Amino acid sequence: MKKNTGKYFIFLFIFCLCSLGTDAKNVIKVLAIGNSFSEDAIENYLYELAEASGDSLVIGNLYIGGCSLETHWKNATNDAPAYSYRKIVGGRKVVTEKQTLASAIQDEPWDYISFQQVSQNSGIYNTYFPYLTDLLGYVKGKVTNPKVKFILHRTWAYAKTSAHGGFANYHKNQDEMYKAIVDATRRVFKDVKQFKYLVPAGTAIQNARTSVIGDYFNRDGYHLELTYGRYTAACTWFEILTGKSVLGNSYYPQTIDKEKATIAQYAAHYAVRKPDQVTSVTRLKL
Repeated sequence: MKKNTGKYFIFLFIFCLCSLGTDAKNVIKVLAIGNSFSEDAIENYLYELAEASGDSLVIGNLYIGGCSLETHWKNATNDAPAYSYRKIVGGRKVVTEKQTLASAIQDEPWDYISFQQVSQNSGIYNTYFPYLTDLLGYVKGKVTNPKVKFILHRTWAYAKTSAHGGFANYHKNQDEMYKAIVDATRRVFKDVKQFKYLVPAGTAIQNARTSVIGDYFNRDGYHLELTYGRYTAACTWFEILTGKSVLGNSYYPQTIDKEKATIAQYAAHYAVRKPDQVTSVTRLKL
């Protein structure tokens, strides 16, 4: 009887170890301090892309539509409960309203926290300061993971036909806006030493616009098209967060066909390889 009891406990011990190994697989936790452009980029399809590659994500987005770095900084200094906090765990999104920056930052030991400028100012270098550096200092003082890495999110230029008032900052010229965003974010990334990664979602979208789809990556002239547009941005984030190529990833939304998924994956992959220049996907074999 004692021998059987001993075998039982040995079996139970091994079973528990195996279970712990399964449950304790690496989980990547990312929080965006953003706006509707981070909503477009990370709240849709990113979790599923990671899951298809054997990875697990916890995704957080501190959302205020049209929020600038200046407004984020003011909210930080006032501890303002101004945010819609969207959190995705296990593929399920939970939205909690009237949250502060501090509450979301301390909700998880985030591995990555991203920052971005409001779209109309994203190509204007001077608008990032002093708010970005002040905000980074604030966030560093609130995080619970001392090894957290900071990300700069390079967003996209507007559609050529966009009626957004901020398009005037770039003479209503998509190429001018894209080049300005690249220049500004490249300088910010170089000058602000706290940043570890840059996510070139804007370059991915610009790459994708060279495809047979053309300049149809926005649903209203500035927010991303809900399926292949958002999927392209998510593919870019996937590569940066996991370090894996998105090419051939089995997941894509049922609302798009394999051709559009392939365009999105290559546009994102090329953007990560060459973040500061447009790579044509015109001759992509589909």
